Amino acid sequence: MLRRKAAPVNLDRIDFEILRLLQNNARILNKELSSAVGLAPSSCHERIKRLWSEGVITGTQALVAPEKLGYALCAVIFVNISKDGQLAIDELMDELVSIPEVQHIHLVTGRYDLIINVIAKDMDHLKTVAYKFLTGRKEISRYETSISYDSRQKTMVPTS
Repeated sequence: MLRRKAAPVNLDRIDFEILRLLQNNARILNKELSSAVGLAPSSCHERIKRLWSEGVITGTQALVAPEKLGYALCAVIFVNISKDGQLAIDELMDELVSIPEVQHIHLVTGRYDLIINVIAKDMDHLKTVAYKFLTGRKEISRYETSISYDSRQKTMVPTS
C-alpha cells in the first residue's frame, strides 16, 4: 500500500537558500541566516515558520557516528514479503523501523520487497537482531543479509 505524497510547495530562491543553509548547519543563528540571505531577521524568521508549517522542514537532529557508540557493523537486509504480509506492509514497516538498530527501510520494486539498513555492534549482535525480529515472521517469506564494507551518505536534499 503506497502512501499518497503531498504536492510540492511553491518556494522562491530565498526559501531554497534558507533550506540550504539550515541543512548545512541547523544551529545557525537567525541573525546570521537573515544576513546570509539578505532579509531582515523578522522576515527570515517568518519564512522559517512557514517552511515548518507547510511541512517542508520536518525536524532537526544531531547526526551521531554509530562507530563512536560501538556500532562497528553496517548491514543491508533484503526482504521478500509473503503473500500473507502484502496487506500489512505499512504496519510491518512501522514495526521494523521501531527496532533501535534499524536505520532505514525502503519499500522497493524488483527482486526484493524491502531493503533494511541495520547497524550492529558485531556479527553476533546482527545475528540476534535478524533472528529476533525477522526469522519466523509470517509476513516475511525470506531474507538475505549483506555486510557493508564502507558507505557514503548525504543528509542534504537538493535546494535548487
